[in-house]
Amino acid sequence: MKKILIIDDDQLVAKIYSNKFITEGYEISTAQDGESGFAALAKFRPDVVILDLMLPKISGIDLLKKIRAEDDFKNTPVIVFSNTYLSNLVQEAWKAGATKCLSKASATPKQIIEVVRTTVSKAGASQPQTGVESGREISGAETSAASTVTVADKEAEAAYQVDLQHSFSTLAPTTLSNCLQQLQLAVKSLDESAKIKALLELYRLIHTLTANAGIAGATGAAQLSEALEALLKELCDKPKNINASTLRTVALTLDFLGLLVKEIGDTGKKRTDVLLKPSILVVDDEAISRRALTYALEKAKLPSVGIDNPETALKMVAETRYDLVFLDVDMPGMNGFELCAKLRGTELNKNTPVVFVTGLNGFENRANSIMSGGDDLIAKPFLFMELAVKALVFVLKGRPAQGVMPVKNFKAVAVSA
Repeated sequence: MKKILIIDDDQLVAKIYSNKFITEGYEISTAQDGESGFAALAKFRPDVVILDLMLPKISGIDLLKKIRAEDDFKNTPVIVFSNTYLSNLVQEAWKAGATKCLSKASATPKQIIEVVRTTVSKAGASQPQTGVESGREISGAETSAASTVTVADKEAEAAYQVDLQHSFSTLAPTTLSNCLQQLQLAVKSLDESAKIKALLELYRLIHTLTANAGIAGATGAAQLSEALEALLKELCDKPKNINASTLRTVALTLDFLGLLVKEIGDTGKKRTDVLLKPSILVVDDEAISRRALTYALEKAKLPSVGIDNPETALKMVAETRYDLVFLDVDMPGMNGFELCAKLRGTELNKNTPVVFVTGLNGFENRANSIMSGGDDLIAKPFLFMELAVKALVFVLKGRPAQGVMPVKNFKAVAVSA
C-alpha cells in the first residue's frame, strides 16, 4: 500500500483529501505545520508528500529544502500547493525541488488523485519539472488510461461533489464574516504592526477559502479568492502599499465573494469560469501606463486591447460589446469622464462596468467618476495585483452562473483608511 503524507495547516482540507485517498487504497498521515511535517517524514516514510507552501513554524519552501537535503528523501515526489498569481513563490518551489506545482484554486480531490497516481507510477518521477500547472490541465493531460470509469462511479463522484459544494456554501459565510472583521481591524488600527497582523490573519483566512472553493469546484470564487490571496500577501510583505485604494479593493472583493457564496447556497449554481476569454478595453494615452494596465490584466489571465486615442475608443464601444473598460481620466481631446458618459449612450456598452485609473484621486474626481457613469476608480500608481483583482470582480459579476442571471447594481464599497 502506497503512503501519502499531507502537510497542510487547514484541517478541513487535509481531512477531505485524506478520506478521498483512503477510499482509493492509500495509507495516509497528516501534519499541520512544517516542524511536525518534517518529523512525520522520517517516521512515516511516505511514497509521496503533498505540501502546502503556507505553513506555520517552518514555511513550505524551507521544509521542501530540508526534505531535499535528506538522502533518504531527496528523490521522494513532493506535490506542492501554491498560488498561480505568486509566480516568484512558485519559481522558488521549483528551485527547491518540487516535483509538481498545483493551484489549490483549481485542483479538486479527484484531479489530485490522478496526479498522485501518475506520479507514483512513474519510476524516478522526482525530477522537478518546468512551468506552472493547474489541476485542470494536469487531469486532462495525465488521466490514467488504465482506470475504467463506470456509471456508478460517475454518480458517486457527482454526489460527492454536491456534498462538497454544500459544505463550502455552509462554512464559507463564517470565514467571510471573520475576514470582514480582520479587514475592519486593519482599517481602524493606527499602529502599523497591528494593521499588518490583521492583514496576515485575513491572508490566512482567504488562503483557506481558496482551498475550500477549489475543492468544491466553485471556480469563480476560487479564482477570485486566489487573486485576493496574492494581493494580501503583497500588502503584508510591503506595508507601504497599504492605503485607501488597496483597502477599498479588498473590501470590494470580500463583498462580491459573499455574493458568490450566497448564490451557490441559494441556488446550487456556480458562476461560470472567468477564463472564457472576456473582452476588455483599456484606454490611456500614455504608452507606459497603458502597458502597465494590460500587463496587470495578463497576470489575471484576462486578455485586453489597449487604445491611446479616446475618439478611436468611442468608435470601438459603439461597434463592440466589452465585458470591462478601463479609462484614464486626463487624456487630450476627450477626457475619461466625457468618454464614459458617451459610452453610456451606446446600446452595446450602456451597462458595461467602467473603472477609472488615474493619478487624480481627489474627492472631486471620485464624484465626477460616479456622475459620468463609472463603477469604480483606482489610483495611480497601482499594484498589478490590485488591478487584477478588481478586474476579476467586475468580469465575474457580469458572468452569469449556470442558470442564474448576472449580478446587477454591484458597486464598490467605501473604506476609509
